[in-house]
Amino acid sequence: MIEWDAATIKDFQTTLLAWFDEEGRDLPWRHDHEPYHVWVSEIMLQQTQVQTVIPYYQRFMALFPTIADLAAAPESQLLKAWEGLGYYSRVRNMQRCAKQLLTDYDGQWPHTAATLTDLIGIGPYTAGAIASIAFNEPVPAVDGNAYRVFSRLLKIDADIAKPQTRALFEQVISRIIPHDRPGDFNQAIMDLGSSYMTARQPDSAHSPVKRFNQAYLDGDELAYPVKTKKPRPKPIAYVAVLAQMQDHWLMTQRPSNGMLANLWTVPLIPIEELDLDEDYQPADLVAAVETYFKQEYRLTLTAHYLDKRPVTHTFTHQKWTIQGVGGEVMLGDLAYFAGKAVTTAERQQLPMPKVQEKIFTRYLSD
Repeated sequence: MIEWDAATIKDFQTTLLAWFDEEGRDLPWRHDHEPYHVWVSEIMLQQTQVQTVIPYYQRFMALFPTIADLAAAPESQLLKAWEGLGYYSRVRNMQRCAKQLLTDYDGQWPHTAATLTDLIGIGPYTAGAIASIAFNEPVPAVDGNAYRVFSRLLKIDADIAKPQTRALFEQVISRIIPHDRPGDFNQAIMDLGSSYMTARQPDSAHSPVKRFNQAYLDGDELAYPVKTKKPRPKPIAYVAVLAQMQDHWLMTQRPSNGMLANLWTVPLIPIEELDLDEDYQPADLVAAVETYFKQEYRLTLTAHYLDKRPVTHTFTHQKWTIQGVGGEVMLGDLAYFAGKAVTTAERQQLPMPKVQEKIFTRYLSD
C-alpha cells in the first residue's frame, strides 16, 4: 500500500475539490445540506443507480417533505412510493428511524457519525455521509466508490468483502479527508468513482487525479479493489397464477416479515410444492395448479399455460424463475384465499415489487 506524505495529500485535496467545483453532478439532494435530504438520498442510492433515484427522490419529497410526514405515512402509501426500488426493508427502516427521531430526539438529528449510527437503519457509510455533508464532520463515507477509488489510488490489496477491511479504509481516508470541506470531498469521491474510476471501464487517462492513481500508472487498475466472490444466489422455481374472477384479479399480500413483506403479487406457488415429476409437461403444471387452488384456497380454477418464456428475477441470495399460468376462477368464497379480488384500477394502486411488474409485463403484453 502506498502512503502519501502531507504535501501529496494537500495536492490531492486541492486537485479533487477543484474538479468537483467545476464538474460535480447537479443532483436535487445537493441543493442544500439538510440532513433529511442527505439521508433519504443515501438510503435510496443503496443498490440503485443515480438516474433511477432522481425521480423517486423528487416524488418522495413531494409526498413526505418532513420527518414528521414520513413518520405518519400509512405503510401502503410508503411502499407504493418506493415501488420499483426494491429492498423494501430500507423504507420500512426509514419510517422507524423517523419515528425514533421524533420520539427520542425531539425531531433533531445527531451531529456526529458515532451518534448517527444509534439510529435505526443507519450504518457507518450513511452516518459518515450525513455527518460530513450536513454537519461538516471530517469523517469518511466508505462505500463501493470509496473502496474502488482509494484501493486504486493507493494500491490497497485488502479484501473488501471482509468486514474488517472497512476499518482499514476508514483509517486511510481519515488521514486524507480535508477538515474544511469533508462533505464535498466525500461527494467528489462518489462522483469520481461513478465517472473516471468505474468498476469495469475506467477512463483514468482523462481523470483529474490520474497522476495520483498508482494502479493506473502501474497498468493494473482492474486488479483493484480486491474482492472475493459471493456465493451464487439459490435458484427457486415458481409458477405465477394470473387468475381472474369475472373482471377482478386475484392478488395475494406477502407476509409481514421476510422477503417483499406486505407487498402484493399474484399467487406465487413454489414448483416444489406441486406434485410434479421432474420431466413434467405444461399440461401437468396446469393440472397441478388447479389442484393446488382447490386444496389450498377451496376455489375452482380453470387454468391454461401461458406459452411465453419464464420471468427471471435475482435477489441478493435467491434467483427466481417464474412460469406464468392464466385462469378463470368460478365465483366463490375467498375466505381461504390469502388475498383479495381487485379490479384492474384497484390493482394498479397496490404496492407491488419489481418482480410482479415484470410478471404482468411479460404475460399480459401482446
